[in-house]
Amino acid sequence: MAGTGGTPILLSPATGLAAAPSPSSAVFDAEAAGAAAGKTLPLAADAGAAFVLESKGLLCLVSGAGTWWHAGFHLTTAIVGPTVLTLPYALRGMGWGLGLAALTVIFSVTFYAYFLVSRVLDHCEARGRRHIRFRELAADVLGSGWVFYLVVGVQTAINAGVTTGTILIAGDSLQIMYSNLSPHGPLKLYHFIIIVAVVLAFLSQLPSFHSLRHINFGSLILSFGYTILVSAACIRAGVSSNAPPKDYTLSPSKSEKTFNAFLSISILASVFGNGILPEIQATLAPPAAGKMMKALVLCYTVIFFTFYFPAIIGYWAFGNQVQSNLLKSLMPDEGPALAPTWLLGLSVVLVLLQLFAIALVYSQVAYEIMEKNSADVAHGRFSRRNLVPRVALRTAYVAACAFVAAMLPFFGDIVGVVGAVGFIPLDFVLPVVMYNIALAPPRRSPVYLVNVTIMVVFIGVGVIGAVASVRKLVLDAGKFKLFSDNVVD
Repeated sequence: MAGTGGTPILLSPATGLAAAPSPSSAVFDAEAAGAAAGKTLPLAADAGAAFVLESKGLLCLVSGAGTWWHAGFHLTTAIVGPTVLTLPYALRGMGWGLGLAALTVIFSVTFYAYFLVSRVLDHCEARGRRHIRFRELAADVLGSGWVFYLVVGVQTAINAGVTTGTILIAGDSLQIMYSNLSPHGPLKLYHFIIIVAVVLAFLSQLPSFHSLRHINFGSLILSFGYTILVSAACIRAGVSSNAPPKDYTLSPSKSEKTFNAFLSISILASVFGNGILPEIQATLAPPAAGKMMKALVLCYTVIFFTFYFPAIIGYWAFGNQVQSNLLKSLMPDEGPALAPTWLLGLSVVLVLLQLFAIALVYSQVAYEIMEKNSADVAHGRFSRRNLVPRVALRTAYVAACAFVAAMLPFFGDIVGVVGAVGFIPLDFVLPVVMYNIALAPPRRSPVYLVNVTIMVVFIGVGVIGAVASVRKLVLDAGKFKLFSDNVVD
């Protein structure tokens, strides 16, 4: 492998692109070199774009076109999910004042950062370089092939972490229903994880991002449904005589308090995280300029309602006794449930259904990478040549994530680690850096200074949050055994 100017490899110097299908490493190297040069692989070599992203700027494979509200549905599913049930747990690590301030700051910064990514994408498209992948955009703007591989690595960590977390909480949701119907039944957590994995493996055969648009609209409705139900259940629990005493005090240890605060920030970053905005914008019919702003407004309107309600009400109801899954707080191991059975059961069903949509959305980047290297656009999407590797690779990916979820059931800790090492770099740091480089605002302008401040603050938060999250993971390792029957909080 040869390198030039920081770019790992340059193939076909005349174009910077690979001219024919090649082994996966060569395809990635060619894509990295082309992205750093402001180019992309030709469609004939890009099965990932043609089959999974279905970018309208490359190939029209479906009737109609991706609209801004479709993009809004995708964004909402990517951000708003049952991880909102961890928000009271995040507030537990910071208390009322700092917790709500951090929630509001991250709400504002992520909206701003996603807007900047969309602006950079529009800027590149106006100059004839329409990017449909985060890794290509970053490599083009920052001009270095190593950035391409960094983004691939971070996105892979996010995809695998989110898919693993959703499988785990879906299995946990099934176990909650089962334990209420059959308290002494023989089935364990890993049995329900297997059930979830089988269903998800079947759904993962939906071929493209665009094919999820109706599922993601349903996901938006589901998020409203269980947010209302869980918030109502917490209000009832908060005034119940069976509720735990309300205690909002933080740890007396300064070091423990600091680590808990940064762990909470990592969780918030993960809950607000996206990391796939360019891939979502790729579903729009060009020109995409301005359409993502409408999608963001739709998405953040939903976020405001579905994040603040459970966060405030859940923390008010349970204080520092709240668990990483708010539903578990409503159904304590000892004593009666703190809400009507029908309400809890319906909430769990809605959560479970939406988890499948979230896992499908976050798997799309992984599937795009797989098909970029395994599929052949010279054959049909559903030809035997492409169908067999698609089914095998997607099923294997789901199975691997399910195995990790069953073996290491740390839901709250998984969310924290993914937030620190995945979402913070991709959603807080890279957007402001790319905007300052691509659109080059004056160095003394408010926009430039705000962007630099966000970059510095969140690099620090990401490093400390990663340490805090890994520390919590290590501490919790002593609380369980492999393939434990309980999700560790």
